[in-house]
Amino acid sequence: MGQQSEVESRGFTLLELIVTLLVVAVAAGLVAPTIGRSTEAVRARAEVAGFSATLRRAREHAITRRQQHTVVVNPVSRLQTVMTGEDEVQWTHALSARLTIEAATPDGLTVRFEPQGTSSGGEFRVTSGAVTYRVTVDAVTGRVRNHRE
Repeated sequence: MGQQSEVESRGFTLLELIVTLLVVAVAAGLVAPTIGRSTEAVRARAEVAGFSATLRRAREHAITRRQQHTVVVNPVSRLQTVMTGEDEVQWTHALSARLTIEAATPDGLTVRFEPQGTSSGGEFRVTSGAVTYRVTVDAVTGRVRNHRE
């Protein structure tokens, strides 16, 4: 029997490492823009949810406290102000600097919620970055809904 020499191979060659790193870099380059867009969409959804939550909370307070509540949206000062029927400020909600709000009608920046659950109605176009939502307040039910455009 002859002696057979075995060459033990341990580790990776330089070429294998370079190819692996190249594949990882290409994959990261393809995935990074997608993650950035989804992060923007999540941020926009959260900002719109905060805007809608203030409207819903005002409706809830009008019903439970049996007192008219009015939400005034001021896009310039970036505030949502909730007042009772006596024009007493209940609370304010600061809006994000990234948020742009437009009312469907010129005088539509005010929504009134009645103790019976009805409202004056309203429709807002809320934009954050490149993402736009439509927030509506039903006049009959006072229900607040939002959907992405």
